Amino acid sequence: MRRSLAFYLFLALCLSVPAALAQSGVRTEGDIASAQNAYEAEVPVNSQGDADRNGALARALGAVLGKLSGDRSAMTRPGVAQALRSAKDLVESYDYRQDQSVSASGAPSFRTMLVARFRQDDVDGLVAALGLPIWPQPRPKPVVWMAIDDGSGPRLVGVQQANAARPLLDRAVERGFRLGLPGGGAAEQALVGAIWRQDTAAIARASARYAPPMQLVGKLYRASGGGWIADWVFVDDGRELARWSTRDGDARRAMAGGADGAADALVKRYAKAPVTGAAGIYRIRVSGLRSAADYLRVAATLQSVAVVRSIVPVQASGDRLELDLELMSGLQGLNRMLGADAALQPVAPPAEGAPASTTAEYRVR
Repeated sequence: MRRSLAFYLFLALCLSVPAALAQSGVRTEGDIASAQNAYEAEVPVNSQGDADRNGALARALGAVLGKLSGDRSAMTRPGVAQALRSAKDLVESYDYRQDQSVSASGAPSFRTMLVARFRQDDVDGLVAALGLPIWPQPRPKPVVWMAIDDGSGPRLVGVQQANAARPLLDRAVERGFRLGLPGGGAAEQALVGAIWRQDTAAIARASARYAPPMQLVGKLYRASGGGWIADWVFVDDGRELARWSTRDGDARRAMAGGADGAADALVKRYAKAPVTGAAGIYRIRVSGLRSAADYLRVAATLQSVAVVRSIVPVQASGDRLELDLELMSGLQGLNRMLGADAALQPVAPPAEGAPASTTAEYRVR
């Protein structure tokens, strides 16, 4: 069978061609930037240079994928690391913010934060193509009934003491949901004993004025051997979803573990499995190849798609090329990742229920 020079160029490209880099999103100016929804994230950067920005955008996209899926291990899933390398291609806009704080010595310190906003449709397609779970929105806002004992007796953390609960509240936002605090009136302050006993029935009755009927009950106290312990119970409409403890030398990290446990419990109960194809090797036939440039565009396109694990050219004839693709989430995942503007477009995917060996038709755009 005759094989053109372009075919062999394609074969070589399948081994080592990096994806073409698209233009980054537009930088915005104006109000103080901050992440406001699940498709936005903020991460620290050392500078506003291109190299630092690209790395920060990858980390920001990783944070967004974690929030959307609720999966703490999302970054270790197959294909995610490759997808993060193309994070700047999904950016809608970005901006910077300067945070100022005071160090332990009393000296002022500054930190630059990059705030990135990603295109919702593109990110949704990426989540589906990677086979990540979907944590539906809107999400509940549980009420935190937390008491802290630093050695002087347990005290309820209410709205007026929100700064004391900041590590917990901020970690919840990082995980993709929000926590509320009770008003902290005299009657609620009297619930400290019930919180310490983890009497969830008494707390649920007191929490009836708040919505939803979901409570995160926790107590934070000094450990006998040093450090801090936080004991947690998470209740949804009277049903105990999870019970756990966190221990750390830093009270802030021990407290933040409450948000992680609550997020894990919510994801376990409410997240939906992705609708995607099965992993495996799929054969596709590409038509419309009229020049070496077309072969190069097809190779670059497939190599840029995170769900494509390997590409094996099978044969070329005329303007057609057959390839075996190892795909993480089947042809469904591939087609979602390609998008409407990709150089390669599906023409006739195999009928539902057809064996994986059935050849799918694609064309060069």
